[in-house]
Amino acid sequence: MITPTEDALVEVPPPARGGGTLRYVLTKIGGGLVSLALVIVLGFLLFRVLPGDVVQSMFRGRPATPELMAEAEARLGLNKPLYEQFLDYLWRLLHGDLGESYVFNVPVTDKILERLWPTVLLVGVATLIAVGLGLWLGTRSAWRRGSRFDRISTGVALTLWSTPTFWLGMLLLAATSGLFPTAGLVYSDTPPDFLSQALDVAHHMVLPTVTLVAVIYAQYQLVMRSSLLEEMDADYLTTARAKGLRDDQVRRRHAVPNALLPTVTLVFLHLGMVIAGAVTTETVFSWPGLGLLTYDALRVRDLPLLQGTIVVLAGAVIIMNVLADVLYRVLDPRVRAS
Repeated sequence: MITPTEDALVEVPPPARGGGTLRYVLTKIGGGLVSLALVIVLGFLLFRVLPGDVVQSMFRGRPATPELMAEAEARLGLNKPLYEQFLDYLWRLLHGDLGESYVFNVPVTDKILERLWPTVLLVGVATLIAVGLGLWLGTRSAWRRGSRFDRISTGVALTLWSTPTFWLGMLLLAATSGLFPTAGLVYSDTPPDFLSQALDVAHHMVLPTVTLVAVIYAQYQLVMRSSLLEEMDADYLTTARAKGLRDDQVRRRHAVPNALLPTVTLVFLHLGMVIAGAVTTETVFSWPGLGLLTYDALRVRDLPLLQGTIVVLAGAVIIMNVLADVLYRVLDPRVRAS
């Protein structure tokens, strides 16, 4: 009989962190793909149960015989059973083909790429301003907890956060009538040089950007305020003060960096939602981006264009959600250790 000795005891090393992180990332990516698949299926079915006829919408305002309408229906494949239409759509989608727009008679991919950069420009600028403003106001509100500044800034943030985007946009249109452009990206008579075009685009961006910033900065401010309030009673801040650091140094070097984690992950999590939520803002101000394109496609029942924009917008939300989850694991050592 063999008796185990201390020399025979071998310590089993802990599992490598890399494998756990890779498994975590793959799990999140798999969940995102499942969500995207559900969006594709539900989007396809939803747009086909909406009231109205696609072919009649195409011939609106133009004379059309029943034979001509039947020919158009057959050409678009709308006379096939629903399951065959879905299989055709899925097959094209797997090959990167979003179909051809019924109204514009161009590939949906080309139309989406044409409208993509105005949305990215608007959402990018609005997000940068909202993040900077929200972090600054949230930090000052938390550090001056209970002050008049804290009460006023928090009250304004809560009010704007609960305000519908389209309603706020309409108020800005009425309040600034004649001061800023209310539609489009540039004026048709703007000189073609880069500086003139850039200034014209910036002028057109004022109202939609202010609308988006007013709605989304509040969330960053409130989350940053809440996170910083949780950090303010921590022991390490008392230790920092005991070492002789000034109050602003304690805030900048210790409290704020630790309170930033929830807000940083929220930025990525919310970015996809801002892209999808730009539909109302772009519609109110006729900003020629994906949001307005989605509204136009819905108004005329352009099914391929609708399906394509929904896939792109939903894909943006899902990708940002996955990035937020992964970033949170990378930044927070407590999550990595779990």
